[in-house]
Amino acid sequence: MNDQAAQAIVRIAAIASLADGTQDERERGEIAAIATRYGTSLHDVHVTDEASAAMEAARVARSLTSADEREMAYRVALAVCHADGYVNTRETLFLRSLAQSLDVDPILLDTEVGDVSRDVDAWVAPAAAASVGTASLGAASAGAASAGSLDDFILDQAILTAALELLPDKLANLGIIPLQLRLVHTIGQRSGAAVDGLQVKDLMATLGLSVVGQALETAVRKTFGGLAGGLLGRMLGGAGGVAAGAAVTFGTTYALGHVAEQYYAQGRRLSTTDLKALFGRFKGEADTLYPRVQQRIAEKARGNTMASLLQSVRGDLRGA
Repeated sequence: MNDQAAQAIVRIAAIASLADGTQDERERGEIAAIATRYGTSLHDVHVTDEASAAMEAARVARSLTSADEREMAYRVALAVCHADGYVNTRETLFLRSLAQSLDVDPILLDTEVGDVSRDVDAWVAPAAAASVGTASLGAASAGAASAGSLDDFILDQAILTAALELLPDKLANLGIIPLQLRLVHTIGQRSGAAVDGLQVKDLMATLGLSVVGQALETAVRKTFGGLAGGLLGRMLGGAGGVAAGAAVTFGTTYALGHVAEQYYAQGRRLSTTDLKALFGRFKGEADTLYPRVQQRIAEKARGNTMASLLQSVRGDLRGA
């Protein structure tokens, strides 16, 4: 993949981040950082609504000549739209238009992962307590982790997210971020804290876990794996295969869960330095643990689909 194609894909990602009509400065900052990581620059993107987003994306899409580049651009845009919650109406319209411009099949997350994402988004939204009820949320959180200890729950979720990496469905790992959001929210609720989506995402951002960045990385890895080349291939850091992706995802989810456990147990008083140190420590612990659970991850993925793996998650969310 050449520099021009890489820059076009990053620009489409930036346009996708604005397609819902809202401009989150942190989200824009994440996209700019990703562009730098790719070794390319990102000029200002001005989008006023989904119509202008579609027009600008169509203009950029014309520079992508190969089928692989066009597929990559669409999946990256899909991941960005999905990263901050479910794909809303404006984003759906944008994705349909983009698919037409790129001449690819318009996959719009009309799948189990879309349902899980909608459940999680409603559950952890800042206004969730008013619309769903605090008691209901607390019951759902407790129910999700009641089968065993919190440590067991964290391990199970790390295994589940890693298993999503191994599924052949190229969209399966878009379920990872909703599950990570749900994990942190569950831990916070069990501690008795009042938790909302902004707090959860702030904690993840403090640990360097950008929801947009993760979505982009998983989209690239699942689409092209170890074959991802050129500028976009650099993001894989030499760990381009799906097996390596499963190890990374396992470690990230495991460490995130245990950091959240410490964070809420100590009344959210841990400093940024302490949080990052804990994250590094638990990542190291996960690296040691991974070979011992690798077979469990493979068995969970074997013979399953994204829908079957996530069905039990939806049951946890809705069974309160």
